[in-house]
Amino acid sequence: MEERPPQAVLFACSMNAVRSPMAEGLVKRRFGSRVYVDSVGARAGERDPMMVEVMDELGVDMSRHRSKTFDQLEDTSFDLVITFSPEAHHRALDLTRHNDMKVEYWPTWDPTQTEGARDQRLDAYREVRDALDKRLAERLSSLKGP
Repeated sequence: MEERPPQAVLFACSMNAVRSPMAEGLVKRRFGSRVYVDSVGARAGERDPMMVEVMDELGVDMSRHRSKTFDQLEDTSFDLVITFSPEAHHRALDLTRHNDMKVEYWPTWDPTQTEGARDQRLDAYREVRDALDKRLAERLSSLKGP
């Protein structure tokens, strides 16, 4: 039996500053309004300027992104939660105690940990962005419709 496409997807990482907002922006770019999407962090963070820059390269404006935590979610009725860090995964599993949702853990490198020149760091962000985009396209391919 084919799995029903998710209607609402939540992405979660450590601080909702890089990986989860990237994923949110990528899904909105690829699938538009076919799915509701949001992102959070296990802890509060600040918008990352390099994340904004590499997403802008794809035409995705993340300049207005505001980091938020699980505690700031107004709605928790997600079909699917995809987490990118252990900390976020544990917080997401807490949601499943009260809600029927699927939680998937996608261990994903945090590009803020990359050292070196600015170009090297930007390349690390691009690598994470592109890997997420590819995996999201595969995972959410059922949203494309007939």
